[in-house]
Amino acid sequence: MSNSDDAGPILQMASVKTAIANNEEARLKELLEGQKLDETYKDYLMDLAGMSNANIKETIKNTPSK
Repeated sequence: MSNSDDAGPILQMASVKTAIANNEEARLKELLEGQKLDETYKDYLMDLAGMSNANIKETIKNTPSK
């Protein structure tokens, strides 16, 4: 997982998890734009989203897989 900014992969993952926890749909879309996620990581993010709004889960679901 990488992004065009200088954030390392661990910081990037932390930012994705924070966006999910804070229900920040726009930020999550920004972070996942152009990314491909491993299916295991994608499943983890879906679990983390838990009872978040449906748009958060849809954003994760629609992110391409590796």
